[in-house]
Amino acid sequence: MRINAYIHAFDGRCREAFAFYQAALGGEITAMMTFADTPMADSVPADQRGRICHAALTVGGQVLMGSDGMPDKAVTPAGFSISITADTAKDAELIFTALSDGGSITMPLQQTFWAPQFGMLVDRFGISWMVGCDAAP
Repeated sequence: MRINAYIHAFDGRCREAFAFYQAALGGEITAMMTFADTPMADSVPADQRGRICHAALTVGGQVLMGSDGMPDKAVTPAGFSISITADTAKDAELIFTALSDGGSITMPLQQTFWAPQFGMLVDRFGISWMVGCDAAP
């Protein structure tokens, strides 16, 4: 069994978001399909067919997926965070710094009672992240 996050909240910025996530997290973009590439292309307005229907970024055997969503169904992300547990404190710092670029830090990366490093942020696309590590700094 696998459980993967799928974000339907990019409203025209999915391609940009996944390039940003690939730069921040590494890995490989394994899918970037537009609505024009699907059988439902004719049901999407012509000027919206370039929107991303499905994107996937594979990092360390995990997959983050996303979509621009349908043009008339934009949603504001709320009520969740994507959690990353880095292998080292240094990796947590690098990831946290990269993801927070252009976003807002809601809890600075710091030692907590449960982890040597943990912090929270909302990235430039409005997605909430929790970044930490289990390894001592």
